[in-house]
Amino acid sequence: MPSSYSTDLKLELMVTGENAGTWGDITNTNLNILQQAIAGYDSVALNATTGATLTFSNGILSNGKNAVINLTGTITGNVSVIVPDGIEKTYIIKNSTTGAFTVQIKTTSGTGPTFATTDKGFKLVYSNGTDVVDVSLSSPPGGSNTQVQFNSGGTAFGGSANFTWDGTNVVIDSEGALRLGDASGSGYVGLKAPATISGDTPYTLTLPTATGTANQVLTTDGSGNLSFATVSGGAAWQAVVTSSLSVVAKAGYFVNTSSAAITATLPASPTLGDFISFVDYAGTFDTNNLTVARNGNKIQGDASDLTVATERAGFTLVYVDATQGWLLQNN
Repeated sequence: MPSSYSTDLKLELMVTGENAGTWGDITNTNLNILQQAIAGYDSVALNATTGATLTFSNGILSNGKNAVINLTGTITGNVSVIVPDGIEKTYIIKNSTTGAFTVQIKTTSGTGPTFATTDKGFKLVYSNGTDVVDVSLSSPPGGSNTQVQFNSGGTAFGGSANFTWDGTNVVIDSEGALRLGDASGSGYVGLKAPATISGDTPYTLTLPTATGTANQVLTTDGSGNLSFATVSGGAAWQAVVTSSLSVVAKAGYFVNTSSAAITATLPASPTLGDFISFVDYAGTFDTNNLTVARNGNKIQGDASDLTVATERAGFTLVYVDATQGWLLQNN
């Protein structure tokens, strides 16, 4: 009785007493075919307009028997890669063709999955003898460059242009919120950007390095660096100053002029309600004066610096507008 051949891999099935003297060579060929099916790799060049039909020749190595197939060539139209009817086999297929056309993986008489025109990724497929089925989770990942992948329908990954990774930062665009869910999964706390950022200028808020203490509030240094501070309801009093300085709004200064006169320069761009307090620390303003430099804004409606020569003086300047500038709240 002559040899027969297996349905899928076309292995030569020998009967007892057959192929005397060549049995070993045929066995080695069968083993090579099995290796090809388990771990084999082959590149298959596609015809530009029709594609290719995978071959399954009896008793010899054939491109259709490989585990991994790399499709190559320049295609000029939509093409097909055909698995002959009756073949049951799994494949990992890479679409390395050039040309923006589809590549369908199908049986001779059936159907199968299709690489889209721009899909140059991988597919894991199974031929059941009548159809080819796509069993890959994603082919290829959805979305485009930098987009974060997520489960899309349970069988593939997807991406969104509003949810991306730039190599350093996770970016949520279009007023999307970062939602932190509660234990039940139904409630959450969300953080999101406003509809319009002033001047369309991006900024980052950097959290404090520690938790702070009870009843403190978050404050910013004007550059996005947050810290915890105690709300006192008045000026934020500074350590005693002994030399000239630029002062900031909503602060209080104990000024020690016992060694020399001191100039305190007001902020250049104050806003309505900004205030600054001064106290003569050593009772020496009459000897070494305190000069409050107006820095471009009026003081008491006058375009002149303010000289304070009163011993133990304590006073507060409050900014109102460009016409009157800084006004004395008390003196």
